[in-house]
This record gives sequence, C-alpha cells and structure tokens, in this order.
Amino acid sequence: MVERERAMAESAKGRFRAVIADDHQIVRSGLRLALETPGLLEESGIAVVAEARNGLEAIEAVKTHRPDLLLLDVSMPLASGAEILLDIRRWSPDTKIVVLTAVTSPGLLSGLVEAGVDGLFSKAADNDELFSKLPLILRGGRHVAVSLVDLMRDAEPSPDLTPRERQTLTMIVSGKSNAEIAALMGTSPKTAEKHRASLMSKMRVGSVVELMSRALKDGLIEQHGLGG
Repeated sequence: MVERERAMAESAKGRFRAVIADDHQIVRSGLRLALETPGLLEESGIAVVAEARNGLEAIEAVKTHRPDLLLLDVSMPLASGAEILLDIRRWSPDTKIVVLTAVTSPGLLSGLVEAGVDGLFSKAADNDELFSKLPLILRGGRHVAVSLVDLMRDAEPSPDLTPRERQTLTMIVSGKSNAEIAALMGTSPKTAEKHRASLMSKMRVGSVVELMSRALKDGLIEQHGLGG
C-alpha cells in the first residue's frame, strides 16, 4: 500500500491532484478513468491520489493529500454531507469541492450551494457538462448544473418553522409519540400535539407519511435521518 501511494504521489508531480469519494466502486472507476486520461480534461490528465468509500475516508484522504480537487457524493455512510464539507474546509481550504449527487431535494441542493461548494452536478445527467466545467473550476470558477438550477428555481418555498416546530419535526421523523415528544421537550402531551398540528398545517400535509415526504423534499431532513 505504501509503495502504491508513493508511486501515485510521484506520478502526480506537476499535475492537478484529485480525490474521488463515492460509495460505489463503478462510479469511482469511471471518474478515475476520465480524470487520468490525458487530453480529456487536462493535457496531462488529473492525478487521482486517493479514493474514498465513505464520509470518514473522504475526510481522511483530504487531510492526508490536500488535493486540488475533491469529487464528492455527499450521501455516503459514516458521515453526513454537512460534516464532510465542514471538515474538508477546515483541513484543506484550497481544495475545490465538486459534488456529484442523486439528490433532487431543492432544500438540500440549495444548502450545498450556500455551503460554498465549487461545483454541483446531477448523477442523473450525462457527463458532458461536468467534464466541460471541471477545468474552469480547478482554476477558480464555480458552476451549478443547469438542471439543478432549474429544479431549485421552480421549488415551492419551504415553510418558516419555529425552533419548537423543528424539534417536533425531528422527533416525529424519529418515530416518537406525542407522549415521548412531550417528555423530551418538557411539556405536556397536549402541547406536543399542538406543535405537531401547527407543523402539519404549515407544511400543508394530512399525515405523518406526507409530512416526512415534504420535509425530505424541502431539505428539512436528510434521507439517512428517516427511521433513526
């Protein structure tokens, strides 16, 4: 392993260096091939110095290599997208972060843009836009895929929830009853029911299933938070 890493570091001299973080081997292999092919993105290719299969490996790879580019799927095991982005910015602020995602939630997509990612692309789209924009991003540009911009623009505005309503939402998503919510919040079950009713009214839903679906769509919860 050490010899392989030394060889990768040696081959990376004078080239842009990248880390690929995705929990699917086939995705990582395809991206590596594209990055390292001379003339496809860069004249000498882009050196892939590490791959990561989960969020913790992504953070460790960036800490170790301080790459020019991180191609990142934010929906991976062991660390949330927010945790990954925060740690990467702390350990390697000059690394360009390009997110490749299957997420379609306007709220979550907007959150990634607000977090300052350098590029945001959909896994559902072809690679043309990604490959054409990566050289620009490496040199300081930023880009959000046109399809994702349209998705965020057409989204219905998220409701303005109070802190209590957000707490209630989190606990409902976790499967807690009104009695359990009341105990955790230090209120009566009647007050917990009131918060639940207000929350569902604001979000214009009539059931817990609809509530969870709307909250996921609006980016108020993440997919891995369901059923926790």
